[in-house]
Amino acid sequence: MNNNHLVLISGKSSSGKSASLMAMDNPEGVMYLNCENGKKLPFKTKFKELIVTDPMQVYQAFEEAEKPMHKDVHTIVIDTLTYLMDMYESTKVLNATNTMQAWGQYAQYMKQLMSQVVAKSTKNVVFLAHTSDILNEAEMVNETLVKVKGSLMNQGIESFFTTVISTKKLPLTKLDGKLAKSKLYTVTEEDKANGFKYVYQTRLTKETVNERMRAPMGMWDMKETYIDNNLQNVVNRLHEYYK
Repeated sequence: MNNNHLVLISGKSSSGKSASLMAMDNPEGVMYLNCENGKKLPFKTKFKELIVTDPMQVYQAFEEAEKPMHKDVHTIVIDTLTYLMDMYESTKVLNATNTMQAWGQYAQYMKQLMSQVVAKSTKNVVFLAHTSDILNEAEMVNETLVKVKGSLMNQGIESFFTTVISTKKLPLTKLDGKLAKSKLYTVTEEDKANGFKYVYQTRLTKETVNERMRAPMGMWDMKETYIDNNLQNVVNRLHEYYK
């Protein structure tokens, strides 16, 4: 079984990850799993919010979402995967008597979450995650990726996803071109006044070859390399692509 309506939205801090949830259709049907110590979203929302204090609550939330009483839930958001795995480390690994075994369980937690829980979900599933710049010593280049610990770092968190999108805060001068020419890209008066725009980057460019964006072939056109940071547009595209 595979969940085709799955996406990883990754980016640096303050690049618009959480804000991109604001325009979701039917917000009452969004189950929002807050893994960031109850940190408030930057907008008012009607999401069904659960403040996660134990990593196993995420498994339970997915199970709960499939029950008939929650048939109105259409999307599950995990904000953020980075904090979720940090939480697992601090609550399950650091206090363990056998840390080697605990690190193995850390990796298994993520693998089972993706292969047994997310894959079987009938909902749209969205993971948000923070990226870091890490030196690849073998190739002596800086790579931008979602940083985790142990064997998962070697595998790469992004490998669990077919669609990975990056959030960016870019000057409008960098967005004037053939890479931002679709109906999914709009410039508001506020954007013009600010001189910059929060966007999603859907495809690699020559300046971002060491990042880990990915998508199935044909999902995004070149002119859709930069689009509005609006998660609903991405969910719509996933449904269009896989229908």
